[in-house]
Amino acid sequence: METASEMVAFPLLTTPIESNYRACTIPFRFPSDNPRKPTPTELAWIDLFLNSIPSFKKRAETDAVDDAPTRAEKFAQRYSEILEDLKKDPESHGGPPDCILLCRLREQVLRELGFKDIFKKVKDEENAKAISLFENVVDLSDAIEDEGKRLENLVRGIFAGNIFDLGSAQLAEVFSKDGMSFLASCQNLVPRPWVIDDLDAFKLKWSKKFWKKAVIFVDNSGADIILGILPFARELLRRGTQVVLAANDLPSINDITYPELIEIISKLKDNEGKLKGVDTSNLFIANSGNDLPVIDLSRVSQEIAYLASDADLVITEGMGRGIETNLYAQFKCDSLKIGMVKHPEVAQFLGGRLYDCVLKYNEVLLS
Repeated sequence: METASEMVAFPLLTTPIESNYRACTIPFRFPSDNPRKPTPTELAWIDLFLNSIPSFKKRAETDAVDDAPTRAEKFAQRYSEILEDLKKDPESHGGPPDCILLCRLREQVLRELGFKDIFKKVKDEENAKAISLFENVVDLSDAIEDEGKRLENLVRGIFAGNIFDLGSAQLAEVFSKDGMSFLASCQNLVPRPWVIDDLDAFKLKWSKKFWKKAVIFVDNSGADIILGILPFARELLRRGTQVVLAANDLPSINDITYPELIEIISKLKDNEGKLKGVDTSNLFIANSGNDLPVIDLSRVSQEIAYLASDADLVITEGMGRGIETNLYAQFKCDSLKIGMVKHPEVAQFLGGRLYDCVLKYNEVLLS
């Protein structure tokens, strides 16, 4: 991972970053709150992370490290203790807590115990499944002649793919029982209007506007990246837009990493280097420098900062990068925040339903 000194602010955030940008969307506390006493929001989120420990422990028990079950037990104990400490004293462990700190502490404990990628097995399985479905999903999309309807189908595919999220305790439970059907998920999205629904405005711009370069901060492996994001990115490429896919530096939950994404794209390309007939010379894969399922855009890799400097569309995809963080982030160019709401606490904050969809489109009119 890049050292702190090598991390830079994402160049398309509106300046000054110090005063405008706060990564976390949901305020856990306000200046008037007692710093020594946890707020109701902090307690609710600490409980959410406590509830996810059993599913993480289960994954860790079957990891490829020596004596995985014992280490998994230690992880569960240590991380539980940290969360209970934060309930007693919100300023412990680098607090007060927010969603970034709670994720970081979990990853820290896992890594200290020698776990590098506890979701590797399930990621590999899901990537293989999704790769076998890619052509079918793209063919169904290509068969839709109406441009607006095709875009809506691709957007629905992003939401359906985004369900594959093992950071959500409920979804991890569903998933371990019977997996998930991508095409069924596309049909079964909650009905519109979604909790934040700028689809009509985005469709209108899509029909009239050309973006020179789009940067997409991607989320989960499996159906999310392969059947959701890649068909959408392919459509952008077909329209002549350069596309930069920014993936995590290190593994976190079942999020796709930079090396994994390079491997997946090479498997999906045909002998001519095309993505189901679409030229990929304008497709770039970048390391975002991130190692969490959420992202603080004031600290990204120099690589993504350089590649993004002339982009005119920024997309933050998934609940972690586009809703729990960065929903209100302001950019110097057009932006799209897109993801599914998979935590009840997020649904409550937004005033929506669990498994509701967020599509927030902001256009920046350059003078």
